[in-house]
Amino acid sequence: MDALSLLTTRRSTRPLGLPAPDEAQLEAILQAATQVPDHGLLTPWRFVVIEGEAAKARFHALLNETVTQLNYGEETRKKADRVAAMAPLVIAVISTPETQPPRAKPVWEQQASAACAAYAAQLAAKAQGFDNVWITGLWVNSPLLREAMHCRDEDKIMGLLMIGTAGEGHEDTPKNTDLSALVERW
Repeated sequence: MDALSLLTTRRSTRPLGLPAPDEAQLEAILQAATQVPDHGLLTPWRFVVIEGEAAKARFHALLNETVTQLNYGEETRKKADRVAAMAPLVIAVISTPETQPPRAKPVWEQQASAACAAYAAQLAAKAQGFDNVWITGLWVNSPLLREAMHCRDEDKIMGLLMIGTAGEGHEDTPKNTDLSALVERW
């Protein structure tokens, strides 16, 4: 797939099944994620890979414990079950900003770099034939997930990348966005 096709056809897809990326493909995804713009070369992000039955069971338990701890109710518990089963591979992208001088740069720039890392991982997965979706919502603010992922107070889970293979009938088609309302020319 050429780069322009990749950029114009990537779409969020769910649910996702097997196959998931193998170890070499996952390495390529993570390497791509580290090549993003990074003011000051701070590497202000890290990744938590959730794969395999034991890790997925732990992830599911943490989502359900979050629902219980925060008293979100049965509908949210069902959503937690769907999120836990959404894909065979999950990559949490965590912004880890450097806040101490003299190396510190604006936190928003470092979070933007982490968001770019997430998107680069999505594109690298797609380039290798895998579909994905980036989810946020209440899960990225879960105190239990933050603790399990060793987040400091200043860290932010930017998203959970769900990666796998789309089922039958999924098509990658361009959105053909009407740019007239989005672009101003000088």
